[in-house]
Amino acid sequence: MNAKIRMVAVSAMLAAGFATTGCASHRFVKERVAVVDDRVTTVEGTAGEALQRANAAHKLAEGKFLYQVVLSDDSVKFPTDRHALSPEGQARLDEFAQRLMSENRNVYLEIQGHTDSTGPEAYNDQLGEARAEAVRKYLSQKGVALNRMATISYGEESPVAPNESPEGRSQNRRVAIVVLS
Repeated sequence: MNAKIRMVAVSAMLAAGFATTGCASHRFVKERVAVVDDRVTTVEGTAGEALQRANAAHKLAEGKFLYQVVLSDDSVKFPTDRHALSPEGQARLDEFAQRLMSENRNVYLEIQGHTDSTGPEAYNDQLGEARAEAVRKYLSQKGVALNRMATISYGEESPVAPNESPEGRSQNRRVAIVVLS
């Protein structure tokens, strides 16, 4: 009988061992699955936010390019290190605002500020923004809705002429207004 009791005891111990091993495996799997679920949820959230940002950018980009007005010709040049509009520049913007009002279209304006390459890059970025902002404020005073205008500074990044000559630098000191529908 000793052999039978031993056999039953060993069987019981083996069964108990398998049962606890199974529980530990299930617990281990559940813990690992929970970690993976958390990671997937985080990735899905991040991907969702990225998709929202992409959709918003797409809506802005849906606007079709209509035309561009550049303030840089001889009568409207920005002097070196200045962002104030000249009387000639104001006159050009008056004409532009009248054109927008007469067309009576829902348009969006991207006002781009540019500089020549003299001076530090960070300063040129600020100066380009100040030039674009001066144009935005002036157009706002003439009745163009602020929510239809955005400014961006390209500083010295996008020259239209070489910066080696005074003539080239003066052409690069400009504001471009891109009109989108």
